[in-house]
Amino acid sequence: MTARIAEILAGNDPLIYLTGSVTLGDFRPGWSDIDILVLTRKEITDDQAGKLVGLRQEMLESEPDCPYYRSFEGGMLTLDAFINKTPDRVVYWGTSGQRVTDRYRFDSFSQKELIENGVLLYGEEVRGRMAAPTYGELKADVASFLDSVRGAAGMTGKTLYSLGWMLDISRCLYTLRTGGIIAKTAAGEWALKENVCPTPETLEYALRVRRAPLEYKDDPAVLEFAGTISGDVLLYADALAKELTASG
Repeated sequence: MTARIAEILAGNDPLIYLTGSVTLGDFRPGWSDIDILVLTRKEITDDQAGKLVGLRQEMLESEPDCPYYRSFEGGMLTLDAFINKTPDRVVYWGTSGQRVTDRYRFDSFSQKELIENGVLLYGEEVRGRMAAPTYGELKADVASFLDSVRGAAGMTGKTLYSLGWMLDISRCLYTLRTGGIIAKTAAGEWALKENVCPTPETLEYALRVRRAPLEYKDDPAVLEFAGTISGDVLLYADALAKELTASG
């Protein structure tokens, strides 16, 4: 994937970073994404964007037995636009699809992960130009996440990702208490140890599935359970809200 992206962007001096669960030692096939960030010195052209936007599908068609191409997610834009958070021609790959857009949201959690744990796959190292997020910025993104939980968790579906709310809340609690970033699995384990989850049995269940998602992704009992945990998720969200208030 790195070679193909670099080939398409050969005249743009691309920089390609690997971030997320892979770099935190927590990649779980069947659940996790492969997160990349592509930054260029020169603006991506319309022609290049057209080639990049469907690259995942093109590579999957050429190697249909490869389980990884559909897992790639991320953004591609100029370094200056990324640092200054200005509009640009952006190629976006996400769970819901891919598109060419004019902005790329990269939250403070992702920024901290990139700076501290990201792996440079191609090009010149530029993280020295990037500002580490402040604790206040991390708190603001926790508050935004909390709004999302309360808006969506009341309708948990019969999918493994519903269990992910429990791990995401654990991760936010860890960040509020320590100022650091931790992988989802490790965050769930930390939350159990610290006894911060009001429904630890649901968190334990989520961790069990997270450790081996391919074993559970088609299990009717697991999917049925995932669709019933909205109340537990909202209770845990209340605990996060209290921690957010207490953090000042």
